[in-house]
Amino acid sequence: MRARFFLLILSGLLAGVGFVVRPPLEWRFAVPVVVADTGQAAFQTVFDYQSPIGTAHAPAIDLTEDGFDLIWFDGVRESSNDVRIFRARFREDDSGWQASAPVPVLSRQSVTAAMTPPQTVLTLGNTVEFDRNPGDYLATIVSVGGWAMSSVAAVDMVDDVAAWARKLNLSPLLNRSFLVKSPMVAFEDGIDGLPVYFELGNVFGALARVDHKGRVRAKSRMVGNLDGIQPALVVTDPLNAVALLRNFDDKNDRLLASWTYDGGKNWTTPEALAVPNPNAPVAALRLPGGRILMAFNDDPSRSDRLRLAVSDDGGRAWIKGAVLEEGGGAARYPAMRYLPDGRIVLVYSVGGKTGIRAHVFTQSWATGE
Repeated sequence: MRARFFLLILSGLLAGVGFVVRPPLEWRFAVPVVVADTGQAAFQTVFDYQSPIGTAHAPAIDLTEDGFDLIWFDGVRESSNDVRIFRARFREDDSGWQASAPVPVLSRQSVTAAMTPPQTVLTLGNTVEFDRNPGDYLATIVSVGGWAMSSVAAVDMVDDVAAWARKLNLSPLLNRSFLVKSPMVAFEDGIDGLPVYFELGNVFGALARVDHKGRVRAKSRMVGNLDGIQPALVVTDPLNAVALLRNFDDKNDRLLASWTYDGGKNWTTPEALAVPNPNAPVAALRLPGGRILMAFNDDPSRSDRLRLAVSDDGGRAWIKGAVLEEGGGAARYPAMRYLPDGRIVLVYSVGGKTGIRAHVFTQSWATGE
């Protein structure tokens, strides 16, 4: 009995020492350097894919040293146990962008085999790149129930195979009900930010500080009377950023926004913008000079119109721009990222979650300048 008590005390002391020596977080964003393009306005569709079996949805963009990858989930239907994460690779040559044939890189079986501690994965969902670990993923997984009981798992890849996976410690509720949609944001101390959202009961967006080993060091929430999920973060300087949130309340047809003025440690109460939106997520980037570019659905009564808009006041007011899709079924879940030369990659699902479409265009084309 004494030995067990001594071991318990020793374990607590060691844990306390570990906590004390772990350096505190610095709440300062690493502002991305954005190259201003100087060429003529240009726009190119580089990918137009239809799922051969049913559903293709929630695409994301992985930047690589020589191009970019697109990843998305594909299966008979959303949340079915045959869903896999597919990838297509894009490389540019003298004739333009060339896409590889889509191939599966994650399945519920491969993630189950990699889970530590052991856990059965029933299906996969939204997946993004683990920016601090190129080639690795942060995947939404379900081991019981539906999306409201999801978790986010860090998945280490070796030779395109899931080698190790573990759930991020995001929730005291059996570590469930958190999902991921938008890309990470960098911090000066290297403990980067992962936009996540909680979807069970008290719905809200959040920013999780995650180290390169998949350990959650801190979490800040974007909470209020409005149900905002799937935050897309745009950093404007080391202390300031805006989170554009999908409005999960069908009674409110406006896009939501929350701001931070202390590096993401705290967020303002989400508020409704004068921007119509049919309960759909958005993608956004900071343009050179401080303006913000957004891709979004802008009609509260339909989800088949996707367009661009620009804000020059930190995300409060928006000027509508080019229409990317109209008619032909829902076009949703956009994702945008910069290429090294300042061009923009935009991808989204089309045809009511049955296909994936991607474009590469210049900043001047996006802003009509």
